[in-house]
Amino acid sequence: MSVTDYTPLAAKAPPPALRRPLIGLLFGDGLSALLTLLAIGVILALLPVMNWAVLDAIWRTDDPDTCRQGGACWAYIHDKARLILFGIYPPDEHWRPMLVMGLILAMVLLSLSPRVWGVRLLAIWGLSLVAMLALMQGGFWGLPLVPTSQWGGLPVTLLLAVLSLGIGFPFAVMLALGRRSALPVPRLISVGLIELVRGLPLVGVLFVASILLPLLLPQGWTIDKLGRTLAALTVFAAVYLAEVIRGGLQGVDSGQGEAAQALGIPFWRTIWHIILPQAIQKVIPPLTNTAIIMVKNTSLVMIVGVFDMLGAGRAAATDPAWPAPFTETYLFVAAMYFLICIAISLYSRWLEQTVKSRSHT
Repeated sequence: MSVTDYTPLAAKAPPPALRRPLIGLLFGDGLSALLTLLAIGVILALLPVMNWAVLDAIWRTDDPDTCRQGGACWAYIHDKARLILFGIYPPDEHWRPMLVMGLILAMVLLSLSPRVWGVRLLAIWGLSLVAMLALMQGGFWGLPLVPTSQWGGLPVTLLLAVLSLGIGFPFAVMLALGRRSALPVPRLISVGLIELVRGLPLVGVLFVASILLPLLLPQGWTIDKLGRTLAALTVFAAVYLAEVIRGGLQGVDSGQGEAAQALGIPFWRTIWHIILPQAIQKVIPPLTNTAIIMVKNTSLVMIVGVFDMLGAGRAAATDPAWPAPFTETYLFVAAMYFLICIAISLYSRWLEQTVKSRSHT
């Protein structure tokens, strides 16, 4: 072994890519030059948009007609923020949906670390969701009753996403196990339900739950519109999560289950403690993708009369006092969806790295 093998890392020469000057990186070859020119063109094309959104924007005004003379009218967002975020929920009771959003954020932060995952955390989540729904509806302890027809905005978006994913996940596990089962009845039921729902667009499932389901119920029975919408989203989430989990189950060595069976470990303990944790670790990215899709799919509930954040934004934009603020409304709503989805994506990346580091140690 030569002496140069013991050269300190700091004394070694940097890789060739780091030794190249900036001009070489930007225009070193034809592809780099083309990408650099395209980037410069995009930046120049976006300069008028930046002027409209920032430099010429109107941030605060008491006269809506002022927005006709400038760029983006962010004063409209300041004036209609409560309507966009909370819909037609009674203004005097806005502290209740704000508290619900705070509880959701607190529970999400509490659940970030895998060390706290378990039955206890599931029980805390269940109690928290019951408390959130009760707080939104009221009708006890002096809280005015607010029917679900008046719920709207960001709390509805968050509740639909959290509840559909949370309730749908156990059903997804059962469907995934049923599809891989050697028994014909659970396998056929699981395959039939998964393929049926996956073959339908979510819009169709929402219309079935909103319009056809009340007609199929016995006379005198009724389900709230928000509940029917939640049921449709839950079924849709369950079948897509089931296929993701099935892919993870296929990636687990069959010897794991055979070894557990040889040791006399019951089937459900084998699934819960051995097979399922390994399967979920293998499919964290697609699970995250499904979660992001379900968050964005909540915007479709507007077509069946449930006012989520997008529906509340459209309602706010119809105010005739403001000069057509649709662009600012959709940008604000898009920014809210982006923040939620990018937070989920960053968390999944951190979780994947944490799981890999633990498995290596």
